[in-house]
Amino acid sequence: MGKTTLSQLAYNNEDVRAHFEKRKWISVSDHFDGIKIAKTIINDKNETPISDELDVFMQFVSKSVEGKRFLLVLDDMWTEDDTKWEPLRLALMSGAEGSRILVTTRNEAVARMMGATTQIIHLEKLSDEHCFSLFYHLAFLNREKEKSDLFEGIGQKIVKKCKGSPLAAKTLGSLMWNKKTLKEWSDVLNSEIWDLEVVEQKVFQPLLLSYHDLASEIKRSLLFCACFPQDHRFYKDTLIELWMSQNYLNSKRNKERRTIGQNYFDDLVARSFFQDFELDDKGNIETCMMHDIVHEFVKFLAGNESLIIDLADGANRAIELSSDKVCHLSLVSARGWLSVPISFHKCTNLRTLTTFASKKRNTTIDGDLVLQLKCLRTLKLSDWVKEVPKEIGELFHLRYIDLSGYQSLKELPDAICNLFNLETLHLENCALEKLPKAMGKLINLKHLYVRGCKIKYLPKGIGRIRGLCKLDEYKVVCGEHGDNGNEILELGDLGMFDQLQGKIVIRKLGKAIDAREAQKAQLEKKKHLLILELNFGKKRSDGEEEVERLRKSDVEILNALQPHENLEYLRIVSYRGTTVSPKWLMSLHHLRYLTLVFCIECECLPPLGRLPSLEVLKIYGTNVKKVGIEFLGIEETQTSPVTAFPKLEKLFFERTQGWKEWEGVRGCMEQVTIMPHLSHLEIQSASLKQLPDFLQNRPHLNLCWIRCDWALFDIRGHVQAIRAAYLFKESMTGLPI
Repeated sequence: MGKTTLSQLAYNNEDVRAHFEKRKWISVSDHFDGIKIAKTIINDKNETPISDELDVFMQFVSKSVEGKRFLLVLDDMWTEDDTKWEPLRLALMSGAEGSRILVTTRNEAVARMMGATTQIIHLEKLSDEHCFSLFYHLAFLNREKEKSDLFEGIGQKIVKKCKGSPLAAKTLGSLMWNKKTLKEWSDVLNSEIWDLEVVEQKVFQPLLLSYHDLASEIKRSLLFCACFPQDHRFYKDTLIELWMSQNYLNSKRNKERRTIGQNYFDDLVARSFFQDFELDDKGNIETCMMHDIVHEFVKFLAGNESLIIDLADGANRAIELSSDKVCHLSLVSARGWLSVPISFHKCTNLRTLTTFASKKRNTTIDGDLVLQLKCLRTLKLSDWVKEVPKEIGELFHLRYIDLSGYQSLKELPDAICNLFNLETLHLENCALEKLPKAMGKLINLKHLYVRGCKIKYLPKGIGRIRGLCKLDEYKVVCGEHGDNGNEILELGDLGMFDQLQGKIVIRKLGKAIDAREAQKAQLEKKKHLLILELNFGKKRSDGEEEVERLRKSDVEILNALQPHENLEYLRIVSYRGTTVSPKWLMSLHHLRYLTLVFCIECECLPPLGRLPSLEVLKIYGTNVKKVGIEFLGIEETQTSPVTAFPKLEKLFFERTQGWKEWEGVRGCMEQVTIMPHLSHLEIQSASLKQLPDFLQNRPHLNLCWIRCDWALFDIRGHVQAIRAAYLFKESMTGLPI
């Protein structure tokens, strides 16, 4: 991206030259030679030591820079080994204050090793305008203006293929300088530009250094990315699961394979093989992309092992793959096609078959075609398959299946339960209403994704999958589906090795279970479970005795469903207790999101201010009339400093029409800090007249105070419910309108 060029501009700048007494430029490359670097810094034949000992050379380096303000450029630094860097660093400490070391590297781990974590400059890609300027400077050098105007339109299209890389723009600009005719320019534009030898040699060379620096296992994982089309957005977790299916993540030390995959991914990120990151709410990388140059480089290295076929041209054209070297095949379609016109008889080593379509397709896969894929490990047919043939059950080597995203897929064949080696099954956003009854036979299943399906419950026997470690949504509907549905007991068996991640939803609690049965869920043992919804459902209650019985039952069941303290998201729905305060609530030190929905009997809020990690709190539909300081988790006469809701950012009170008073804390304000990070407050209450003192005079607080019921408005022909918000200055002293 121009790291060396930018550094040269700084190194040769007149002001920089005048500022430093000593300047040295050293090209380090992939081998860090301490003695060679020391000789360059010393640069005096009379002062060079007659020795081959590193310590002796470092003494001379220290003497060479002693008391001098120096600039040292280490260009193309690769080593992450701090034992090689440390002797040089210590020797340079004798320089004068204001000395600087400038390093260029493709590996961010190098910067961290050298201690420059707060002074890293990440170079971004060039804009198309600047990229063309660079290209134009070389391609049109000394060319007649008329011809320049003639070629300029084609040149702009060629530059778009550079995707902001200055190295590619320079290389192509130099290449086009020798092209004299429109045909020659058009030939380059219409060619696979990265197949041109001059581009391959110059643009791919820096990437080869990065590639050769990788461990062999990580190289395999990188080359696997060649089977994805250009501009594909990778989901990190999915990519790791795909590597897992290819057996790339084996560990000699019994290390968890997902952890190994995360390490591989981090290594590739550090070496700039991925870019354009999207982060999750914790700041971790969720998705990423590959620059086109990197993608073409990976395809170049993968050679015949990876093949991408575009089926857009000629839907009915038969294609027979004759090479037994193809291991990973991708089918890409931008237009409509109804079948897969390919024969796999000669692809005896095919391990991966993936499809990528711009639109969802009503495609049926022929059973005979499936039987040609006996060695397949990875099968991705998402977005376009409407039916899965029963022959899929004969692909015994399958580790990974993705059938997600198509609303015509309503059922899976029972034969899929014969795939005993299956580890990952993606079924998100399908029209599936149920899963095969024998799902419990998939004893090696590690990852199951069913979010967005119409599945109301998972089949009985699912608890036999003891090694399941990731489940995006597990539904338990108590006492409704008899022998067909799962039971809360199976939830206790699921993920026996305490690895289960994902979301668990338990509905209609209290309808058919009691506290003893609830304890069998063993939620406290699921330390990786982050999201939990406990829905008590609507229950009829006739008479005060029945109401009291249901209330007591709900309290006992909620106390029995204690989650692990690592839980981050908790949602409690239709709970009948007078306060939502189970014994375990204050032990959830990592809880970030809490939602209480239609807890209509709730008259008093628990001391939620004590939760140290809570960021978002939503309270919807309660019978609370007054919110006091107990909500903050502080005493009436607080004598020691305390912070209530130390991390809370967003607070919502909705459908709380009976709420009349929110108590302040004027008596102990000096000892209490309350909601220091609150940025958004939303209240829907017709009765509440004033905010408490600790929320007044906060100019940066985004406040929405809803003072009336829902109003209906007709907008562009669509009836939508819109909240009418009215702010009254006289009732909110010090708050901005």
